[in-house]
Amino acid sequence: MAERKARVERNTLETQITVEIDLDGTGKSTFDTGVPFLEHMMDQIARHGLVDLNIVAKGDLHIDDHHTVEDIGITLGQAFKQAVGNKEGIRRYGHAYVPLDEALSRVVIDLSGRPGLMMDVPYTRGAVGGFDVDLFEEFFHGFVNHSMVTLHIDNLKGKNTHHQIETVFKAFGRALRMAIEMDERMAGITPSTKGSL
Repeated sequence: MAERKARVERNTLETQITVEIDLDGTGKSTFDTGVPFLEHMMDQIARHGLVDLNIVAKGDLHIDDHHTVEDIGITLGQAFKQAVGNKEGIRRYGHAYVPLDEALSRVVIDLSGRPGLMMDVPYTRGAVGGFDVDLFEEFFHGFVNHSMVTLHIDNLKGKNTHHQIETVFKAFGRALRMAIEMDERMAGITPSTKGSL
């Protein structure tokens, strides 16, 4: 099987970002972004998705976290799309329910080749520490628009905003892991009646 790895650099006047990803990793990650709460969530993707991630970002954090968070999502999406390749032999669909104490989230993903985000997370407060939780939707928009996946995210229960968000990212990692798994019964076959994704 070909290595499913990618390294992508994205440089703008607002951010300079490098993402390295290995879809067949062991869940190792390193981050240097200046946004600690986002790094905590990205670690959930790596650990529960069993992908290796290395992300370095320098952004205009003196303004706010918006550009850095969104552009990390964009660059991660670009790297994921490159690493997953032509999608032959993968499961394509993935889903996961993940609880954390009182919170419960469901994430469903389709590596469809069509970008789409449906996200319903009724946060119980607007920030965790100094992090604006609305930025997570910007992160996921950036990811789906550049990875070309369809993503449904629903927080079904939750009172603690940290728990709500953490269940989303853990479920995202688990769903991603399922979708990119190789299916021995689909070896050499693209999982689509169209013949391409």
